[in-house]
Amino acid sequence: MRKFLLIALLLPFIACKQATKANVNSEQAAEEQVEVSKKQYPETITKVLDAHGGLVSWKQQRTLSYVLPKDKNPETHTIDLWSRNEKIETPDYTIGFDGKPWVLDNDSNYKGNPEFYHNLMFYFYAMPFVLADDGIVYNETEDLVFEGVSYPGVKISYDAGVGITPKDEYFIHFDSETHQMAWLGYTVTYRSGEKSDNVKWIRYDDWKKVNDLVLPNSISWHTVEDGKIQGMRNQVVFENVTLSTVGVPTSFYDKPEMGEYWVKP
Repeated sequence: MRKFLLIALLLPFIACKQATKANVNSEQAAEEQVEVSKKQYPETITKVLDAHGGLVSWKQQRTLSYVLPKDKNPETHTIDLWSRNEKIETPDYTIGFDGKPWVLDNDSNYKGNPEFYHNLMFYFYAMPFVLADDGIVYNETEDLVFEGVSYPGVKISYDAGVGITPKDEYFIHFDSETHQMAWLGYTVTYRSGEKSDNVKWIRYDDWKKVNDLVLPNSISWHTVEDGKIQGMRNQVVFENVTLSTVGVPTSFYDKPEMGEYWVKP
């Protein structure tokens, strides 16, 4: 009996030590991975990542969730940051990605394209950290000037075969003093599969801290006339944001029994 009590008392201590060791190992692995990766990035990208909390902290996170508060059909997005599996839940339908895009929509309310939409808003939200993904090519680009302020930038393109739209291009521009991200330009090539010169612009000037990472509270699309950025067109707000180093069960992202995998038309 005395031996049993001793074991019972020691178990929490052992578990705590194991958990601490696991956390230390996880942090060490993330730091080592980032140190190797940093060699691939331009110094400007590294400074931008550091201004937003650092790549080590980002890579330690596992699960991201937020709500897009649309009037009639708010969307709750949950993303596994390691696999990029995702589930988007709304009152009318649910779409997701478990390696393939799927839809659960008993009333045929969803009219979109889950292959294109899944990870789309996540990609905009998780800037600038997604610009440290594998398969990215960095090049110089001209400064962006808006309302008399000049924002240095980097052009982002992708190796062939990366993602479903490898011909997309991004232009990240940042504050020259703080190195916080200020603008994102991007092209869309999904439907045509051909490169585009039509650059759309999003302003990033509304930030908040989540787990010591600086992430958007909202982002704003601006109109463009004759290649020059004009006023704000629309804004997307991210509510109920949570970040966790713990992953949810992989089955959470699996296609439900009543759902269907999406087939490209």
